[in-house]
Amino acid sequence: MNPRRKKRLAVIASIVGAVAIATGLVLYALSQNIDLFYTPTEIVEGKGSEKVLPEVGQRLRVGGLVVPGTVERLGDSLHVAFRLIGNGPAEVTVEYEGVLPDLFREGQGIVAQGILVEPNRIIATEVLARHDEEYMPPALAKELKGIEHVLPSEANYDR
Repeated sequence: MNPRRKKRLAVIASIVGAVAIATGLVLYALSQNIDLFYTPTEIVEGKGSEKVLPEVGQRLRVGGLVVPGTVERLGDSLHVAFRLIGNGPAEVTVEYEGVLPDLFREGQGIVAQGILVEPNRIIATEVLARHDEEYMPPALAKELKGIEHVLPSEANYDR
């Protein structure tokens, strides 16, 4: 092999190696943030078989149903606090300052994005309401059937 080919091969191998190392470092750095979505039960009890708890200060999304009777508005401001329940008895308090979506109400499914400030309290930067109030994934509907204070009796969840 002549010196010119050796030089090209070394440059190409260096570029491929640098790209592989950069990709590995990026994936390692994002490994704790790739799965941002949690249910209230996963926040309180841990996620997965290892029961990994989110860290205080972590940005995350939490989805669940607004527990009826827990929506509290503080004075004349836009600050609101409410509790979410998911596929178990665990509840998480969400605080939000801003205009809530038109579809937001007690018993409604929502997704809140924000920062975990305590093991079961989130300061939300965004609150999204679910569009179809009657649809619920069948697996979640089966798990929530025993929790009467969350599910309206007239809703059809067997789709």
